This record gives sequence, structure tokens and C-alpha cells, in this order.
Amino acid sequence: MYSYEDRMEAVALYIKLGKRPKATIRQLGYPSKNALKGWYLEYEHHLDLRLGFAPRAPKFTQAQKEVAVEHYRTHGRCVSATMRALGYPGRATLTAWVREAFPEISKAVTGVLSR
Repeated sequence: MYSYEDRMEAVALYIKLGKRPKATIRQLGYPSKNALKGWYLEYEHHLDLRLGFAPRAPKFTQAQKEVAVEHYRTHGRCVSATMRALGYPGRATLTAWVREAFPEISKAVTGVLSR
């Protein structure tokens, strides 16, 4: 990732060169066109850039998570049925929530066990 100073330098040069991304990237050697445009939009909106990185907001609320885990528990512990009934989340997300809520459940055993 780029430091605050690197990003501010890139935005200042981008503005100085008439908002031409290729010229800015050619002169600095970094960043990508989309990163530069994102930095500029952030600078234009806030008149500054963030010092750090903002964490992404969770996609699902805690209440949605609890509803999904409860549905899983009360309807036969079937991931597919829970996903189908609620319409969310994806298999990986629901599996992670279930493993977090029920740590005693490790992995599902499918197929025939050899002796």
C-alpha cells in the first residue's frame, strides 16, 4: 500500500497535469489509473485523504446472522435449506457463522467410511 505522502503527491501531480492519469502514472511510476482516480475523488470530497484505511462495513447485521444460525439449528441443520429459505448468505459465510456458533461441529462426514 502507499503512504499518505505518496498518495498526496500523486493527487497533487494529477491536478497539476490537468487530471491526466497516464501522464501522472508515467511520471511517478505508480499507482494504477483506478487507484489514482479513487484518491482524487476522495481528496475532492473531503479536501484531504485518510491517514489509514477504513474497515468495510459488515454485509450482514448481527440480527440477520442470528436469524440464519437459528434457522439452521431449528430446521435440521441443513446449510442448503437455510440458504434457500432465507435467500442469504452464501455457503461459505453461513458455514463460518455455524462453526462460530457451534464449535463442537467440526466437518460434515459424507460418503462411506473405510475400515
